[in-house]
Amino acid sequence: MREITPDDIEALAVGAWVLGTGGGGSPYLGLLNMRRLYAEGRRVHLMDPDELADDDLVAVVSNMGAPLVGQERLTDSANIGRAVTLMEEYLGRPFRAVMSVEIGGNNGVQSLMAAAETGKPVVDADAMGRAYPEAQMTSFAVGDLKPWPLSLVDPRGIEGIVARVPSWKWMERLSRKMCVEVGSIAATCKAPRTGAEVKRWGILRTTTQAIALGQAIRLAQKEHRDPVQAILDQEKGLLLFRGKVADIARRTTEGFLRGTTRLDGLDDWRGYGFELAFQNEWAVGWLDGVPRVMTPDLICVLDSVSGEAIGTETLRYGQRVTVVALPAPPVFLSPRGLDFVGPRAFGYDLDFRSVFEGRAA
Repeated sequence: MREITPDDIEALAVGAWVLGTGGGGSPYLGLLNMRRLYAEGRRVHLMDPDELADDDLVAVVSNMGAPLVGQERLTDSANIGRAVTLMEEYLGRPFRAVMSVEIGGNNGVQSLMAAAETGKPVVDADAMGRAYPEAQMTSFAVGDLKPWPLSLVDPRGIEGIVARVPSWKWMERLSRKMCVEVGSIAATCKAPRTGAEVKRWGILRTTTQAIALGQAIRLAQKEHRDPVQAILDQEKGLLLFRGKVADIARRTTEGFLRGTTRLDGLDDWRGYGFELAFQNEWAVGWLDGVPRVMTPDLICVLDSVSGEAIGTETLRYGQRVTVVALPAPPVFLSPRGLDFVGPRAFGYDLDFRSVFEGRAA
């Protein structure tokens, strides 16, 4: 176990935003919270998953809702901390540690905020290796682990527990309805996990991964090297397209941010067009109408100059952007994993084919 430094947190915010694949909410507000908490003397420690005893209990936390709403209702560490203590009260048992349900976006920082409030360490793991929009889109669901209970906290004093559901999809439906009723954003503590479950089904050491990615981007910026290439080198990714935003259409509905964007090609892609569809996160990309990339491959839209990620809620007309793909965690490439997070899980009549298929290791 080691203390997370202020520089680690700065790097985590940059790396988690890339791994958010357009969603998870901007980590900037979470970063501001962590700067304040550290200035007050709070400290957070990172715990390797192997340090967990099999019967330890781990709180799996996240902000739930539409990223666009997250820009209006600012992140507050007290809410995510309360979601953890509410779950402890319901269970009648304390947690050993906390972890993020998704390392992508602001939820990659949420576990640190919960840890700073509760004094518990953060497990170096998550359940997605990126960000996904729905509760059942996790490695824990792929492992057929129990989806309940769940605690939900709203800053107006609204607190709720989903005590039991018959399936992961029902957990998504019920918790999403609760989230929509409180304004399409809420702090949640997902179904508790044992140390054994985290070690078997978690996506391990993703906090360290996000910090290392952020450090690579920041170093490239400092040394005036291409930060996009630094991302591709760090994550063994692929460059898919460079262009400028020609059109963006989005709407907040049912607790999600949905829409499409169209890019006009620049440089080697001049004369080509690229279209992306999203549900919080980028889901499918088409090059001149032909499917080029799709979930669960990580689709990342980056600022072509800074290399920093651009979210589906912050993309705007005229931006110069680069689209890259990063490899998905293997658990989601299995037939059962694709049932949960493949293109058909998002409503697209496409057979998944990875852009990394046939690529030499």
